Amino acid sequence: MTVTDQDPGRTGSGMRHFRFLVVGNAVSAYGTYLDMIALSLFAYSLTGSATHTGLFMALRLATSVLTGFGAGSLVSRLDRKRLMVTSDVSQAVALVVLVIAPATAQAGLLYAVAVVTGAGATVTSVALRSSIPEIVGQDQRVRANALLATGRSLAMVAGFASAGVLISTVGYTGAFLIDAGAFLFSAAVLARLPITTRSRQPVPATGTEADTGPDAEAGSVPDAARRRPGILAAQLTALRYLRLTPVLLALISLRAADAFGSASHNVGLPVLSTMLDPQRPAAFMSQFWATWAIGNIIAQRGVARWARRTGRTINERAFAAGAALMSVAFILTFTAPPLPLAILVATVAGVADGFTEIAYTTRLQAAPDDQRGYVFGFSATAENLGFGVGMVACSFLLEQFSPLTVVTVFHGLAVLLAAAFLAALWARRRAPA
Repeated sequence: MTVTDQDPGRTGSGMRHFRFLVVGNAVSAYGTYLDMIALSLFAYSLTGSATHTGLFMALRLATSVLTGFGAGSLVSRLDRKRLMVTSDVSQAVALVVLVIAPATAQAGLLYAVAVVTGAGATVTSVALRSSIPEIVGQDQRVRANALLATGRSLAMVAGFASAGVLISTVGYTGAFLIDAGAFLFSAAVLARLPITTRSRQPVPATGTEADTGPDAEAGSVPDAARRRPGILAAQLTALRYLRLTPVLLALISLRAADAFGSASHNVGLPVLSTMLDPQRPAAFMSQFWATWAIGNIIAQRGVARWARRTGRTINERAFAAGAALMSVAFILTFTAPPLPLAILVATVAGVADGFTEIAYTTRLQAAPDDQRGYVFGFSATAENLGFGVGMVACSFLLEQFSPLTVVTVFHGLAVLLAAAFLAALWARRRAPA
């Protein structure tokens, strides 16, 4: 295995700057996780309707799915750093407008905020993940992804843990202003960082180290395809590239199935918690997610140290194995094991989840820079669509079947697809050249 040559000075400088970016992104992520809870509760308190609250959440998710269709084109054509700054500022402005608007207008503005926050989160994610190899260098992307994932995991824990306290002490207005401040802090950090988010070198026809062998001819697509404007053209460009790199297309499909399975435990955990302890339904969920987060951070820091020590990257086989392990761990969670075993299972689920996030992002970043934005945009659409469809399906199925049955079916599908993916890779390696 080889790695792309990098300018040592640029790589070292890129990692120093990237650490500041990680801090800014973590603060922004904190705002995202905080407003996920605050906005949903505010929607219910404002309308008193579970239907309107569900519509708000559905609109936000639908916006994320639809934005994925065009995000690849945006980050491939426009300045990625400016896109990320604009996304953060737009979300901050939307929250401030919601705060200062008259009470009679806030119900309608909630839906506008759902659109802005859903679109902003997707654009930022696609732009940032596409930019990492150009900021730190291809040989440092595993470390960078691990650092970024650790920051976001800590932000998630802090956001979910502090939401209730903040809302009860400073109210929704204070919580939204804190959200807005988090987004503005991230935008300010990004704006001041002297980072390069796009390749200045012509992309080799053979792609990168991960795209050698049978897929090597897919290093780029015709210029005419990249010049075509429009959302549909962005998806066609991604599919043209992915059709020539079937491993990546299969990897994204597996990630979508993984997201589909993840919807089952996100919907099922509140039901399971209520069944285990009707008087304190939040106890099991809090214990599980806290333990999961610890495992998540352990995996991310471990991968970062491993990458720094060995200089190696992570391939698609590691992702598939991690995805299968994660799904098995979530299935075991719903068997309601004894406390010591439950803690172990939750930790394994967190470790596998943290590892697969890094492995997946690192593998997709091996695509050439001129295609990376399209690939991540297509991936965002697939992931959000899989999760959204899974959420809707689980909501209906949990009315008829037990949480263990639903989670086993959904995550079992992900395990089967991961096993098929690994088997196909094994057969491909053994086939004659």
